[in-house]
Amino acid sequence: MSTSAITPPPVPLGRRVKRFMADRPLVPLLILLVVLVVILQILRPGIVNERWIANTIKFAIPLAILAGCQTMTMLTGGIDLSVGTVATMSAFIMATQIVNQDPAVAFLLAMMPAVLIGLVNGIGVGVFRVHPLIMTLGTSLIGTGCLQVYQRTVIASGAKIPDFLAWLGTGVTRLPEAWVPSEPARQWLADTGIGFAFPNALLLYVPVAALIVFTLARTGFGRLLYAVGDNEHATRLSGVRYWQVITALYITSSVLAGITGLLYIGLIKAPSLSLAEPLVLPSVAAAVIGGTSIFGGRGGYTGTVVGALILTVLTTLLTILQMPEGARRMLFGLIVLFVTAAYLRIVEER
Repeated sequence: MSTSAITPPPVPLGRRVKRFMADRPLVPLLILLVVLVVILQILRPGIVNERWIANTIKFAIPLAILAGCQTMTMLTGGIDLSVGTVATMSAFIMATQIVNQDPAVAFLLAMMPAVLIGLVNGIGVGVFRVHPLIMTLGTSLIGTGCLQVYQRTVIASGAKIPDFLAWLGTGVTRLPEAWVPSEPARQWLADTGIGFAFPNALLLYVPVAALIVFTLARTGFGRLLYAVGDNEHATRLSGVRYWQVITALYITSSVLAGITGLLYIGLIKAPSLSLAEPLVLPSVAAAVIGGTSIFGGRGGYTGTVVGALILTVLTTLLTILQMPEGARRMLFGLIVLFVTAAYLRIVEER
């Protein structure tokens, strides 16, 4: 038998690179993020500094939390279009109730609509089998109407942004230089202008993100989300109560959206009836870019976080190019479609 008959043909370099990225799906996302930052630095030299990094993280965190809601619901083959309305309601109620109520009471009142909408979504999808897209869109419209009625009742009392939410949303904490382990690292941070500060919003986001990752990877509830999205019929036959899983999922999603609204109003400092609505579709895009399948059963939150950062940097990049708003939205949509298609093409190799 000849040697050529038993030696496998060499794998082309392009295919090996594609397979490497398919086995490590975060790699192409991180490469894209670095490329966007480099382009930004070339177009506007010196923009990548301590202040820009802090602001980018501040605006990426609310998007990342809402994208976490979408990631969990998409794992079951669903979607939650009500998260923007829930976040807006919680923020608006908090800003208006804090004027006359104790902060703890105002917080509970602000979170009540989140729990209620999540419960209605869960029952509608899990018990009455309404499609998640229709169910969450319906509750979103109802919530928006209720918020408009509520606004008329509190229009005379005004609104106020709580100091602790403003501190959490916009504040930055500077770390002592002694916390940086080595002198070269301290010198590099000083030379680049990145500094030793981090946004206060990370104090909220890091535990939330860790909880989402741990839930999806290490808990029975997380495994049930994947199982329901992968094969709902088989999950039912195995004895899982589908409606309980779905109800818990949508309540969790709405509670996270309510928390996002409180954080976002501390960042924006301007309560309105459409505060978080512009984040709904980008949150879906961040989850899809991060590798979560809209058909359920595949994905994770780590890629979603990188997807949220990519969209935030991309928004900054398009703003710097000074494009008209219409052209910016079209280009943003085209880039999202291209990035999603290319990333999913790579991941499909697994």
